[in-house]
Amino acid sequence: MLGVGEPARGEANKRSAEEPIPLHEEFIYCCGAATHVLKCGPWKDLSKDESKNLPRLLFMIIPGNPGLAGYYRTFIQALYCGLNQQYPVWVVSHAGHCKPPNGMEMIEDTDIKELEDVFGLNGQVEHKLNFLKKNVSKDIKLVLIAHSIGCYITLEMMKRASELQVLRSVLLFPTIERMAQSPQGKLMTPLLCKLRYVLYMPVYLLSFLPEGVKASLVRFALRGMKTCDESSITTSVNLFSVDCIANILYMASQEMMKVVERDSTTIKQNLKKLIFYYGTGDSWCPQHYYDEIKMDFPDGDIRLCEKGLRHAFVLDASKEMAAMITDWLQDDLTKL
Repeated sequence: MLGVGEPARGEANKRSAEEPIPLHEEFIYCCGAATHVLKCGPWKDLSKDESKNLPRLLFMIIPGNPGLAGYYRTFIQALYCGLNQQYPVWVVSHAGHCKPPNGMEMIEDTDIKELEDVFGLNGQVEHKLNFLKKNVSKDIKLVLIAHSIGCYITLEMMKRASELQVLRSVLLFPTIERMAQSPQGKLMTPLLCKLRYVLYMPVYLLSFLPEGVKASLVRFALRGMKTCDESSITTSVNLFSVDCIANILYMASQEMMKVVERDSTTIKQNLKKLIFYYGTGDSWCPQHYYDEIKMDFPDGDIRLCEKGLRHAFVLDASKEMAAMITDWLQDDLTKL
């Protein structure tokens, strides 16, 4: 079997430049909450009811916070092309981390409540498990690519649903311990836990601005970056929605309180399936967190960024990150 990263990849990339990359967009209710799903590749339905032509593997992105799927649009397209367009690559937003289209409410209008506190941290874990249960056949193996708090969610998913056929979990800039004690956590915890409601009124007022003005404000906020992914700018405009920002800040406040001790038991049980990637100047998971986990798990695949990528890599380094992950997983994919 041809390995990912071998010469034919250039042909696939050339082909992808000539043909539009298939990208399907959906807004659905999952656990009663509005959810945005981006699906890269021709496969729109991976449930057990579809035809026999199911792929053997699904790459699923578990986002950070804000968990808007649009931030990962360029990333999943680059990953899909890097994988020779052989496997579907999906990103599922966090529950309520989106601006639903007109006619769709943030919470489903139903008498049946599927999950308590779906917008909280525990609810987001169950939200992802519920999505997989309802939308992906049990016969399909998974590569979970998680970012920031998505890494905590992914470890919880593996802990709670050991029946999942996880081939690999790639944990990027993992916020899996002592978030409130991190440099950024010390700064943000008082704001998130005590003062977040103060932010709602200015967001509400800004929501009335024309879309073009909102986009200009986003560009101004990101002006310090040399290059910024255009999809990040369009996605950031959704942060002017009060419902969306309220869900983001509420989840973040729970992260500060609940992400305390690293779950070393789950890591130990799944060590051979895990790849950790820490940043060198990451104020959410400082380098001494990397040093400590590396010491505790000397046989683990635990890497330190040598490229100076920022924690929010999706803003300007999606293609670079996708290329690295493709390279890391080459051996796993050739064995399929």
